[in-house]
This record gives sequence, structure tokens and C-alpha cells, in this order.
Amino acid sequence: MADMRAFRAAVTAWAAGAPGDEARELAGRLDVRTAVLLEGLSDAAAVDALAASRGRDLPAEGVCVLPMGGAMSVGRFAGLLGPSGLDLRLTGLCDEAEFGFYSRGLERAGAQGQRFHICAADLEDELIRALGVDRVKEIILAEGDDRPLRTFLRQPAQQGRAPDQQLRRFLGTKKGRKIHYGRVLVEALGPDRVPAPLDALFAGL
Repeated sequence: MADMRAFRAAVTAWAAGAPGDEARELAGRLDVRTAVLLEGLSDAAAVDALAASRGRDLPAEGVCVLPMGGAMSVGRFAGLLGPSGLDLRLTGLCDEAEFGFYSRGLERAGAQGQRFHICAADLEDELIRALGVDRVKEIILAEGDDRPLRTFLRQPAQQGRAPDQQLRRFLGTKKGRKIHYGRVLVEALGPDRVPAPLDALFAGL
């Protein structure tokens, strides 16, 4: 049976230049109404984890969580999925430094006015600040990454950096680590500690 993962794969292929027939057919069959556009897989892991913790079945609600493979793809995805394409409602997360790029990409796609929620640096930064440095270090220890973290913190490049910046950089030093901790850090959040951009995203879904 077709599911939202098949739709996500079809849209990703469409954005890469493949025909859009499969994406259009699946959008209708699955009654897709909203696309949550995210920069990468770690953001998607965080959104999926929060949905699970809140008992939300996003695919059943017609919501597709769609990592784009980078902020530079937002105009392309918005063009395919927004008013000039499948006419889905668009939302998502945006790093503050990329806000201008998002605004221009959405405008070119005729999707201006669609609501995206801004993270100060990125979602990992928001999660680290929400949990606190000490709690994040406890989680890293529990996940078996204490030794790699200690090795990383001894590197000359990390000397003088703020602890939260060190942790944010550490999460991106190994393939798959950001994705793993995108889920794990969200699972560690209390209901009242969800970062504002992520909380606002869910409030609008």
C-alpha cells in the first residue's frame, strides 16, 4: 500500500528532475494537504520524534515531513508543492541565517505568505539551549559517545568556544550523528521545554 514515505521519495525524485506523475498520483491517493519543508534528515528526525511523543500521526493527518537536502532547494520544492504545483499548504523550519533565501525562494515560487518558523542558528542549537549543556552531555554519555566527545573537546579548534557551540559542532562531526541526536534530544524534552520554533510548527499543523 502506498504510504507517505513513497510520496516523499517521489517528490524528492521530482525535485531532482524526474517526472512528477507519481507524486501527483500519490498526493491524491494519500490526501496530502500539508508539506513540512525541512533542510535535512536531522530536522525530520526531530519532527518525527515530537510527533510520536505527542501522539500525532502526521501521515494520517495528510502531513508530509519532507527533508529537502539543504536550504537552497526551498524554491524548487515550493514551486512543485505550493500554489503553482500541487497546491499544498507549506510550512517548516528555517535557520535565521537562511531567512532571506527562504523569503526569495518562496516568492519566486508564488508561495509567499506560507508560514515558516525560524531557529536562531539551527534546530540543534535550539534543542541544546532548551535542554541545557549539562543535560545534553548526560544524554551523550548515555548514548555511548562520551569518549568521542572528550576527544573532540581536546581539539585546539574547540578551545575558547562556548560549551553550547562545542556541542552543536560535535553533533555534526560524524555521519548520522545529527540524525540520531535529532531524535534523542527531542525525546529527552519535557512537555514545557520544546523549543519555540518547533512548538509553533506543531501548533500550526
